[in-house]
Amino acid sequence: MKFADPRKIALDVLLRVEAGAFSDLALDSALAAVPQLEPRDRGLTTELVYGILRQLGRLDFALSRCCRQPLAKLESKVLWLLRLGAYQILCLDRVPDRAAVHTTVELARRENLERATGFLNGILRALGRQRDEIPWPDAATDPAGHLEYALSLPSWLARRWLAELGTEEAIALAGALLSPAPFTLRVNTLKISRPDYLQALQQAGHEGVPTGYAPEGVVLTARGTNPLPGGAEGWYQVQDEASMLIAHLLGPQAGEEILDACAAPGGKTTHIAALSGNRARLLALDLHPQRVALIAEGARRLGAEQIEQRPWDLTTPPDFLPPESFDRVLLDAPCSGLGVLRRNPEIRWRRRAADLPQLAELQRTLLGNVAPLVRPGGTLLYSVCTSTPEETTGVVGAFLTAHPEFTLHDLRHSVPASWHPLFDEHGRLRTFPHRHGGMDAFFAVRLDKQKA
Repeated sequence: MKFADPRKIALDVLLRVEAGAFSDLALDSALAAVPQLEPRDRGLTTELVYGILRQLGRLDFALSRCCRQPLAKLESKVLWLLRLGAYQILCLDRVPDRAAVHTTVELARRENLERATGFLNGILRALGRQRDEIPWPDAATDPAGHLEYALSLPSWLARRWLAELGTEEAIALAGALLSPAPFTLRVNTLKISRPDYLQALQQAGHEGVPTGYAPEGVVLTARGTNPLPGGAEGWYQVQDEASMLIAHLLGPQAGEEILDACAAPGGKTTHIAALSGNRARLLALDLHPQRVALIAEGARRLGAEQIEQRPWDLTTPPDFLPPESFDRVLLDAPCSGLGVLRRNPEIRWRRRAADLPQLAELQRTLLGNVAPLVRPGGTLLYSVCTSTPEETTGVVGAFLTAHPEFTLHDLRHSVPASWHPLFDEHGRLRTFPHRHGGMDAFFAVRLDKQKA
């Protein structure tokens, strides 16, 4: 890359995301191309990419107050340059306004956009002067507008959350999803204990604390300049705390046959192996062969044994598997991903309300295709990283109607009492970042198959 400059890298990544790339993969690729980039500049690049994507609605609302021309009519690269400058002015106190304007204009010149430099300079200077006068919609009198413009939600999602959660909860959730997610690690107990890993972190110049619920989890609270200890040795897996709960809710036991039906990239699969002490036999399925390869790679690094991987499209029943051949089945289904908007911020702008019925139909199909594989007396755990009724209670209700041999298990009976705030009145897992220590929003239910 000719310019190892955080703003240039961020601009390139944002343009790739606009073209359809995933932000995390595009950012990782871009940073890997500039290994000489200083840690501080890597951090700024990351903040610019994720921050701009999270705050897109807010940035565009503010810019529209300073720009006579509709933003939608601007050249794509010019608009992203405006957003790049606006994010620094509105959201980064450590960057002076004059520096935000100057670096944006200079980047435009390097991008052969000399013709737009006067326009960019004028709009961003006006934004700096007028930022305290921006008429943000009031949360009390215009909650939908506040969610859409001040808290950067697409209008359809703002309306849904107001209807489903009420004003106070919707605002709290939207606000939480604007912040960076905590950096959490699952300590790989096949190789090291959590206390020993916390000590290793400290010795390497980092600071971490145990997660509030998951017994293997660590939240990194301050990162030093050294690499995290044990990466090559397989001491940890980067994983959100809510995701860590899923393997515990499945409850794997030694000697069991277990299916992880939509397993890639394999974090939950390897966690299941660790909880069983490598004494359960696991089959991990996923649609894409290249993602199945990630499961095998992760299992090797973590020392997770007894895992077989295979690509399979579960919209078709897996006819190579005998009926009633698994003690436990995990279906962590493809979903809208609205519970992980902090980690994948482009989702909030790509998802549409029309996607939800289609995803729910897919989830019902997948559940229906794995249900026959559960032995009588066995367990089927369904989880998604979202909270929409269509993908959660709607899917489960339809499944139970079509499969009376399954019953809903109250998960509160299977977890420590300290976990009970994570469950609703029916014993279904419902986590939210604004309620539960910053963990992602997840939903999970356990469905028990009656014994013959």
